[in-house]
Amino acid sequence: MPGTLRIAPSILSADLTALGDAVAAVERGGADLIHVDVMDGHFVPALTFGAPIVEALVRVATVPIDVHLMVSEPERHLETFAEAGAAMISVHVEVSPHLHRTLTAIKSLGVKAGAVVNPSTSVNLLKEVAGELDFVLVMSVNPGYAGQTFITQSESKVRAARDLLDRAGNIAPVEIDGGIQPSNASRLVRAGAEILVAASSIFRADDPAEATRRLREAALNDSNVVMPHKS
Repeated sequence: MPGTLRIAPSILSADLTALGDAVAAVERGGADLIHVDVMDGHFVPALTFGAPIVEALVRVATVPIDVHLMVSEPERHLETFAEAGAAMISVHVEVSPHLHRTLTAIKSLGVKAGAVVNPSTSVNLLKEVAGELDFVLVMSVNPGYAGQTFITQSESKVRAARDLLDRAGNIAPVEIDGGIQPSNASRLVRAGAEILVAASSIFRADDPAEATRRLREAALNDSNVVMPHKS
């Protein structure tokens, strides 16, 4: 059973002209992480943020920065994002033929290392590195754009990822990203998700702070999950 819940608003839908204010708002709402989707225009269609955005976030955020590399050659960028201040870096199994080596490289930089699986990718591809992962990120939409509809099969995929980690004796959390909103949050947490990434449902709301609080409240509804302790 999962033990903690973390809400990770994704700046993919934030107002970049007032990024500091956007981060402050979700932190007031209880955000535990700030999620940064780095897209290269090759592995995914869109082109988004680079290391300077992470550096800027580190200066204004009081919570850790969670960097999701949606790029074709993630190993080329690990050091850059670690130096920028990322606390977590995840890479896609679909573009990481030497995944164990890449995870080891991330950890050597003092950063938590995660692996990401797309909707059409089986979590079984992580079996050989299950004991090495600091977290698993399940994509519940096809990566590339915010505001997509949640893929319902992702709930069972979260269960499969949790089971894979448990069988490896690894208590690392399962993270889920894509179409996350109050209507599906509780089911996903019951399935084993501990980190909920949300972009449009938070930053496109009239009040992002309240949207962050609502997402947590909905996720904790009948899920027997405790809030993480904040120091």
